[in-house]
Amino acid sequence: MLPSELDSLRRTDIPDAYYVPTTVGGHLITPLDRFRASLKQKGLTFSLSYKAEAMDNLDGGVERGADYVHELTLQMHFDLDKLVGLRGWTLHALVMNRVGHQVSTDRLGERYINLMEVYGLTGGVAAHLVDFYLQKTMLDGRLDVAVGRMSLTHVFATSPLLCSFMVTCSAPVILKRAPGFAVYPKATMGGRVRLRPTRDTSVQLGVYQVTPLASNPSGWAWGSERTTGVMLPIEFTWQPFLTDKKLPGHYVFGYARDTSRYADLMTTGAANAIKRDSTPPSAPMNMYWFEGDQMIYRKGGSDQMSGGYLMFGYVHNTPRVAALSDQYYAGFSFNGVVPHRDTDRFGVLWSWYHVSDRLRLNQMYLIDSGQSLGASVLAPQTSSHVIEAYYSIDVMPGLQLQPEFDYMIRPGETTKTPDATLLGMKIIANF
Repeated sequence: MLPSELDSLRRTDIPDAYYVPTTVGGHLITPLDRFRASLKQKGLTFSLSYKAEAMDNLDGGVERGADYVHELTLQMHFDLDKLVGLRGWTLHALVMNRVGHQVSTDRLGERYINLMEVYGLTGGVAAHLVDFYLQKTMLDGRLDVAVGRMSLTHVFATSPLLCSFMVTCSAPVILKRAPGFAVYPKATMGGRVRLRPTRDTSVQLGVYQVTPLASNPSGWAWGSERTTGVMLPIEFTWQPFLTDKKLPGHYVFGYARDTSRYADLMTTGAANAIKRDSTPPSAPMNMYWFEGDQMIYRKGGSDQMSGGYLMFGYVHNTPRVAALSDQYYAGFSFNGVVPHRDTDRFGVLWSWYHVSDRLRLNQMYLIDSGQSLGASVLAPQTSSHVIEAYYSIDVMPGLQLQPEFDYMIRPGETTKTPDATLLGMKIIANF
């Protein structure tokens, strides 16, 4: 509510909206609050959270049935100024555990899109090391530098609004499918610099190691990773505060170049012999994204999530080497739609996923030559849609319940599998 010339919030760096283990306010184990405060004064902040997702396929897909996944996350921040006198430096560490089964592959025959976000790359690893990096802030918060092991989706192409959904958290799906885009909980060595040149703008760029997404499933064996190239992302953010009510918006334009060489999707099986073009057998990958959200009303609370937002975005990957080449999404995320429940949140998101035309042509060549597409692909693939709706309920400080509805059109990106209707539940507990 400050006048623009005194708007102190906008004179500092746009803070990392993600990664926090949970968006739940407060803690379930309140007797620890005094202990937490004592540790914070000494320079240590920690958070222990539990997230569970269950999803039941009611109709369509390959078979009916339910699956369950969960993650336990321990996040720690060490204020190195208080601990050892290094002003402006913070050490971040995150360890997590994930278990369960993915409803997309088990019940829908879907290989590209995980309808349950918690299911990931770590398998049954007891303690997966995700983050271990140093961060330095300078120039009154206008310049921020981080270096170490981290996921790109912690700071690039991410949004806390997207992460309130189950499918898209924390970045658009087709970016997370890109081999070189280190998606949580996968982390690689790298660094990024973020500068806020004006009150409403920021630009950040990074350099990250690229390793196969499935390598080093524990996160601890750094020496076992095979480096295939370098990821070079750059992102510009415009964060205006519009109208006399200072309603925040976030408009993000990003590009990333993965220098790794990936096989052309037309160089497999009979397609390699049949294809008529003379393009090289491998190529690097380029990724482009635009993500936008704009608050249209403010209601309750003290942070930038306390209001109703409209959301939209588009992502494009190099179709020669990326199975999913395009994604559009649009939706809304509103809070306070039920009287006297200002912190509850209701959201709907539609996403469209397009399979690379080059991959589809390759599949058509394979069929024409009498070869199989594999057990998981029933026909040449084109596109699919996912409609997701949720209502998030703040039950009490530290506990959130989120009923979920999903409807997937064209599972497996073909018409061979019936559209699927699913109901689920997400539980987030912050201890």
